Amino acid sequence: MAGKGKVLLVDDEEIILDVSREVLRFLEYDAAFAKEGASAIELYKQEKEAGRPFDLVIIDLTIPEGMGGREAIEKLRSYDPGVKAVVSSGYTNDPVMQDFTRYGFSGRLTKPYRINEMKTLLEDMIRKS
Repeated sequence: MAGKGKVLLVDDEEIILDVSREVLRFLEYDAAFAKEGASAIELYKQEKEAGRPFDLVIIDLTIPEGMGGREAIEKLRSYDPGVKAVVSSGYTNDPVMQDFTRYGFSGRLTKPYRINEMKTLLEDMIRKS
């Protein structure tokens, strides 16, 4: 595992994936990316079963063309009750963003991402591992 931890980021927007890839590389995290929840779950399972588990998953709440955060966290938790997952959205008034732990998330990250906020969240979440 390179850097400070291994992160899986799930978002359907290419620009978010591109920027996140650069930010995570700059912050020295080993990162993988998926465009929707179903493919993220498969990648999560593959890596865990190969002995290379993710330390943290960041999942976009709303993915119009695929599985979003609410459904994905339920499936991830049924596979791995100890998964650490952060919900991500620009919709800060959404009930999931307001009360993320009630929905099975360990934290939240609002869009647009700010490097310092992302850095602090990643350090806090991964340190709790």
